[in-house]
Amino acid sequence: MEYVYSALLLHKAGKKMTAKAMDGILTAAGVDPDKNRIKALLAALKDVDIDEALKGAAMPMAVAAPAGVTAAAAEPAAKGKKKGKKKGKKEEEEKEEEFTAGLGSLFG
Repeated sequence: MEYVYSALLLHKAGKKMTAKAMDGILTAAGVDPDKNRIKALLAALKDVDIDEALKGAAMPMAVAAPAGVTAAAAEPAAKGKKKGKKKGKKEEEEKEEEFTAGLGSLFG
């Protein structure tokens, strides 16, 4: 995800997305950049209109509840679940899609 974040940061700042610029952002963030992953992401984003992609992915952000309320609400729900139940692949993919779509609201 940090590679995507670096691309979004460059886009938001109005800078050109280059391997050198992404490398610099990742290094500044304490990440050891992988040149191949940077190249792959740049190739994937070559023909993408990021503004349009962000508009299509924008979702309203949920308001975070205070930590005490969240923990208290989670306990009854956790007791009702069966132990050892594995999440389905489809459910995991849906959650990942929701998370990725939520990223668009950060750069709206």
